[in-house]
Amino acid sequence: MSQRAVLILSTAATRDDAARIAQVLVAEQLAACVQLSPIDSWYRWQGEVVQAAETRLHIKTMAHLTDAVTQRLTALHSYDVPEVVVISLEGGSPDYLAWVEDMVGPIRE
Repeated sequence: MSQRAVLILSTAATRDDAARIAQVLVAEQLAACVQLSPIDSWYRWQGEVVQAAETRLHIKTMAHLTDAVTQRLTALHSYDVPEVVVISLEGGSPDYLAWVEDMVGPIRE
């Protein structure tokens, strides 16, 4: 594999919001795959501790698309400050990682 795969984590307020974001990211070839999982979150927002049921997005893509994914996700998102955490993948199944790269295409100028 010539490029580095990354996992981008985010959350959405509802499963429908997360599914809409996932659909766009995959359709626009910004992500090879997006998985959704229900989670419970506790966080501080505007001086208060908040507990919320959210949907986690696991976005599989390539490092060179991180900025584009972040911009698109932010534009689609209902949160003022959407979570975007990027984790570089140091290993994994070579076949799977090659598939991720194939699904998003080569580096675009």
